[in-house]
Amino acid sequence: MVDFDVVDLPEADHVEEGDTAPDFTRPLVNAEYWEDSALDDAVDEPTLLLFHPMDGAFQATYLYNAVDEHGWADDLQVLGLSISSPYAHKRLLAERGEGVRIFSDPGAGVVEEYGLDHDIDGMTGITETRPAVFLLDGDRTVDYAWVASEHPEFPDAEEIDDAIDRLVD
Repeated sequence: MVDFDVVDLPEADHVEEGDTAPDFTRPLVNAEYWEDSALDDAVDEPTLLLFHPMDGAFQATYLYNAVDEHGWADDLQVLGLSISSPYAHKRLLAERGEGVRIFSDPGAGVVEEYGLDHDIDGMTGITETRPAVFLLDGDRTVDYAWVASEHPEFPDAEEIDDAIDRLVD
């Protein structure tokens, strides 16, 4: 069993419920290819937007396993975002996240715009995203928001299920 130290993350001024999710353009990766895409062009229906640490981090594995186990991509569009490269996203999507597409934000500009950035201990110059989940309606209005306040911390999948049911029913 791996033992993790819980670390409190600093306060963050992040996107909240009722806000319009900021638009951005980044490479959007699917199982076959990637191309630059704007969030506004991608969101025309209810969308689950997942911010996760680098693709090799256990939090990313947890999130995409939850997507698969709960069938979220069957009910609505699921988009991810991390600082990992499109190549890393393709490897991740080959293993999990059926039906998911992931934005690549290696410069962490989107992560910063959403107020989710923090520096990784021991990695000078590397800005990472804290895990976050935003449920957007077709107009990019945030209907549900969860943002980690400590590391490691995971969203409550049942709470996300309930939020999805409220939005899509």
